[in-house]
Amino acid sequence: MNKSAPDPTQLKLIGGRPSLDFVNTVGSRMSQTGESYEWLTSYEGLLVWCRHAGVLAADAVASLLEAAESQADEAAAVLARAQALREALYRIFVDVAADRDPAPADLAILNAVLAATLNRRQLVGTDAGFDWTWADPPGALDAMLGPLAESAASVLTSADVARVRQCGDDECAWMFMDTSRNHSRRWCDMEDCGNRAKARRHFHRVRQSSAAGA
Repeated sequence: MNKSAPDPTQLKLIGGRPSLDFVNTVGSRMSQTGESYEWLTSYEGLLVWCRHAGVLAADAVASLLEAAESQADEAAAVLARAQALREALYRIFVDVAADRDPAPADLAILNAVLAATLNRRQLVGTDAGFDWTWADPPGALDAMLGPLAESAASVLTSADVARVRQCGDDECAWMFMDTSRNHSRRWCDMEDCGNRAKARRHFHRVRQSSAAGA
């Protein structure tokens, strides 16, 4: 990877589901400056993140990196499709967290990916019986889209959908699954967003106290 490119392996995986972590590959969506931060700036970066998040195995990533070297245009198109899916999922999850119905156009994007990829699912025998696996054609550069779309569909069709939350930090907007006992988690990460919010509240209290005593 280009040394100047973002390193997706530095991203914390706090979403609780691959699809939620996927929408979190954009930072500072709600920044007051209007500038967000894109972590997936290349097809290679997308693959690196998929390996980091457990969406694709290391051997699959190595094979796709090799295939992409001779299919640069197709790799760029897959990156664009992945980003479009991610933005649709972000809007869907934000609506779900706010108890709103997602926009039909966003659900259509998700359903299109599901329709194009679910036929790659196969049952395989395991020591415990049977399980699902992905059987993508060799060199299928879009191999990550199916697992990510399926992850989102699994969240949306389960009881856990009621636990989807958006970080309470004004500039973060990351999504996560609230697994706290009383469902009261406010921050995607207390060490980062939670502490920043506490620091801001302290600053405002000190500022107001100083103004009142002036």
